[in-house]
Amino acid sequence: MSDQPRDKSKNSSKSSQGSTKADLKKSRASKALKAASDMGHIVLSYDDNRLASDLFGQYDQHLARIEQKLGVEAIARGNRVTIKGPADLCDQAKQALDSLYYRLRDGESVEQADVDGAIRMAQAADEQLELPQISPDAQGDGKGGKLNFAQIATRKKKLIARTATQDAYIRAMDRADLVFGTGPAGTGKTYLAVAYAASLLERGVVDRIILSRPAVEAGERLGFLPGDMKEKVDPYLRPLYDALYDMMPPDKVEREIEAKVIEIAPLAFMRGRTLSNAVVILDEAQNTTSMQMKMFLTRLGENSKMIITGDPSQIDLPRGEKSGLVEAMDLLGSIPSIVRVGFTAEDVVRHELVMRIVNAYDEEARRKARIRQALEKKALEDLEGDTKDLSPSAPLPVQDEDE
Repeated sequence: MSDQPRDKSKNSSKSSQGSTKADLKKSRASKALKAASDMGHIVLSYDDNRLASDLFGQYDQHLARIEQKLGVEAIARGNRVTIKGPADLCDQAKQALDSLYYRLRDGESVEQADVDGAIRMAQAADEQLELPQISPDAQGDGKGGKLNFAQIATRKKKLIARTATQDAYIRAMDRADLVFGTGPAGTGKTYLAVAYAASLLERGVVDRIILSRPAVEAGERLGFLPGDMKEKVDPYLRPLYDALYDMMPPDKVEREIEAKVIEIAPLAFMRGRTLSNAVVILDEAQNTTSMQMKMFLTRLGENSKMIITGDPSQIDLPRGEKSGLVEAMDLLGSIPSIVRVGFTAEDVVRHELVMRIVNAYDEEARRKARIRQALEKKALEDLEGDTKDLSPSAPLPVQDEDE
């Protein structure tokens, strides 16, 4: 009698072990099935063999870049490419390749930086960001579609956004009269602003371009530079000249500067003016004082656009002097018709090392900020403890009557 319950318990434990093993097998099978269903296999075919060759790059280097960045496998055969990997990443690779092919078809060239930009934009679209937009493809079948990158076209060249933030920046300049573009070096803030100004001037939308920078000494001394005032400040304005020469023929730039259609001047020369029918760009705005920024912002006239760029992490003002850029963004952030576009290290379009350098400096700045906050918190706690000891509600020490 006593052995019967024991046998039943043994049988029940065996059956439970068997069911557990069966469940594990089912779970593994379902996971394997899910993994298989998540894998993608896309074959793309391009009509123009020559453009397909340019698309894949010399020795398929553009495909190798996509493989490296997205973690997919891309194998080219003639004008066809087979993409294998996780389904979502295969879709991103397809979007990137299609957008680059459209670019080649429009007569543009494709370099490694363009490939990196197309990958970033495909990733941004996959994350369902508001920008860039996706439009139906040229055949009108509604399948695939292409990324509708924001563009700036001048007679000399066409610029296409390489990151989602650049896309948002270009569109912001289109729709707003005052735009703040902030972020680290190498993100294209100034370059795109000058290109946009040049395109408006060529189309006759504005009558002139005004480019300005604060001539703040960053470790150097202006007085020791040779020449007159113009020759002293020209090195500070050189990035603006370089961007202009990239957008317009050099002889035209020289003529427009001579005719004051394009004006490049230090910020101090802006006082007392009203800037109408113009695109006005203030570069390196993090080095403006509060008064300078207020003076500059109030120069905006009729039919004008103002674009202000800067990097709040590279302020060269004397210690204790607040940046006019930082203050203006705090004060004006709630005004709907003013747009602020913030770039990050992910938007750096120079050498890949630049992004890593920016990240390293940002991480160090965050570490110092955490230490500073901890010290301030401890100092505040110590101060509160001292005030408690001195508060009237604290019991006074009782003196002995014999004393």
